[in-house]
Amino acid sequence: AGWQGSDKRQPNLERFAFSSESMRRFLALVLPVWSSLLVPDAERAAAEKHASDLRGKGASLEITEVDQQWVHVLSEGWAAPLEGFMTEQQYLQSLHFEHIFEGEKPVSMAVPIVLPLSTEAKGKLEKESEITLVYNGVDLAILSSPEFFEHNKEERSGRTFGITHEKHPHIELINNAGDWLVGGKLKVLRRIVYNDGMDQFRLTPSELQAKFKEMGADAVFVFQLRNPVHNGHALLMQDTARRLKEQGY
Repeated sequence: AGWQGSDKRQPNLERFAFSSESMRRFLALVLPVWSSLLVPDAERAAAEKHASDLRGKGASLEITEVDQQWVHVLSEGWAAPLEGFMTEQQYLQSLHFEHIFEGEKPVSMAVPIVLPLSTEAKGKLEKESEITLVYNGVDLAILSSPEFFEHNKEERSGRTFGITHEKHPHIELINNAGDWLVGGKLKVLRRIVYNDGMDQFRLTPSELQAKFKEMGADAVFVFQLRNPVHNGHALLMQDTARRLKEQGY
């Protein structure tokens, strides 16, 4: 879809370009409301103390780097309407239908966003109403109303990737993860940064909307990558921008 003519390399930009008003209407129909899960500044000190108290009484879970990255995604609203790691119902909806449901409204969510843990950790935490999530020894977030359910690894791999081969890099991660999953709502204590010189470019949805308004943008095109930008990517983005401007945007 979106390609035309005998030369299929040429994108039909009219399929992808929207005026600012039509973009607003389109997004209102197909996207959930973005909502940040970050603790407000005025409440941060109290939330940090509460997280520390929970950890002090043993209600804490050390998470992996991948888990921390999902906390980042969730915290800024990129996976809205999720308010935390998936519950079992949300997980099964994502796994079987590639959507979750906000009331009767389906929202595209093809990849489960889940938090694995070991049987030992589940036994320690299953009676807790709140759990501090810890990464590299630092309190990261508070997960409330935890719901524990079985981590069916083979089904998750098969339905997500279409294969179950144990040498697939992400399937290997799944197989090495805990045998249980825990879902629940998140309160993230602070904005997640990586101190790699790129944090200034990692804008939240609301910051991007403000940036588009500041630029006076009447069209936006999105280029999503699975790896770092290289020359071919840069040429595609530059050419798309040129073609949109030629059309009067």
